[in-house]
Amino acid sequence: MNASEVQIDPKEEIGFMNVDATDFSQLTLGQKIRHLEVEGYIVLPGVLDEAWMEQIKLEMADAPMRTKDYSDAQTFCLEPQWHSRALAKLIANPPVIEFLEAVLGPDIVFTRGLFSRTLSGSPPISLHTDGQPFGSSIFGYEGSSPRLLRVLYYLDDLTPERAPFRLVPRSHLSFHAEANPYLRYKSLPGEITLCVKAGTAVIIPINLFHGTHPNRTLSQRTLVQLGYRSAWAGPIKPMDEWNPNLVAAAPPEVQRFLQSPNTSGLVWEQPHKPKGMKADAPALNPKRWDK
Repeated sequence: MNASEVQIDPKEEIGFMNVDATDFSQLTLGQKIRHLEVEGYIVLPGVLDEAWMEQIKLEMADAPMRTKDYSDAQTFCLEPQWHSRALAKLIANPPVIEFLEAVLGPDIVFTRGLFSRTLSGSPPISLHTDGQPFGSSIFGYEGSSPRLLRVLYYLDDLTPERAPFRLVPRSHLSFHAEANPYLRYKSLPGEITLCVKAGTAVIIPINLFHGTHPNRTLSQRTLVQLGYRSAWAGPIKPMDEWNPNLVAAAPPEVQRFLQSPNTSGLVWEQPHKPKGMKADAPALNPKRWDK
């Protein structure tokens, strides 16, 4: 073991790492959408500059942090957008929103914020999903949305030693009982690892199995995680509303995403032949990835 690395409990070791070497900067918009929809993830490099990252870290330095029940080295702050204005502005980050609008449509609801510091010696995060269709003690009812994306902003480089992200491609497509979103796995043979640069955003659907490797370095790995969905795709039961005073004080460009988290397209009474049916929907076109 290198002198700059820390010891991880042997029972937590995964034992392998398949690093994805794809150059995502060369993909067209259609190819990016296809990769997200089919493989279950997309990488958007260089969407956050160094000054913005440093400002977020500065403003979050005194944020109240909690620890996970499995390790004091895995720390987090829920809804950090109310603590840091620089972080709040990430909700409307133009290059990411442009991509999300291409995937979700123009009416987008922000659902959840998370700031985490993975400290030195943190064990791996188990493979899990954030999409739990009947709710759960961890995600409440936010994860019950039928369509929801997580945007993961990395404020530090992910190296093979510093808690890189791991995921199971196409796991969001499986109908099998082994894809039960309430299951967790230590590791899976088909998982891959993303080692991305600081300033990169990784986007995944909430029903993709994902986790991390351990942090073997003496430094921390900082992450901002934001949730988005189309306005129609509401939760199955009500969530707490945003504090209207906090919404009013949020950056102007962010406020359109701070709709009620209970916004939905629910219409129980459904006609078989509604008036004004369209005959074209580009986002459903099987050739949408070719554009």
